[in-house]
Amino acid sequence: MIAEKQRQLMAALGALKTAQDRLGFVVGQGRKAPPLEQEFKREAFRVEGCLAKVWFVPQLVGGRCQFRADSDSAIVKGIAVLLCDFYSGLPPEEIAQTSPAFLEELGITQHLTPNRRNSLGRIWQTMQGFARGCLAK
Repeated sequence: MIAEKQRQLMAALGALKTAQDRLGFVVGQGRKAPPLEQEFKREAFRVEGCLAKVWFVPQLVGGRCQFRADSDSAIVKGIAVLLCDFYSGLPPEEIAQTSPAFLEELGITQHLTPNRRNSLGRIWQTMQGFARGCLAK
């Protein structure tokens, strides 16, 4: 399942010719996503270590992870939503074993500022930590 999701995302992003277009796609994904409810915009759901405010809500439903996120930064929200959409619906073991390194192949990460790359890494670490926690239960 993850290979198919990766193929679809790579096809969508690969069809965009420039890094600017790809970043525009990422921002657009964030804009299309509904904001988190106010009850989730508190410290308990905040991703630590990000310059932007990022809130992340993980759930395990029927043995599969579901993720939602929001941010006060359009680009960071887009990155978070992209990761959430990509990894949602997958079992924890697949998430724990698959990094978002393919985003580098598509020219997404190289064109992010260091702070935004840091946010991507922190969001990924939080997702992976949640998935590994599910496996440990």
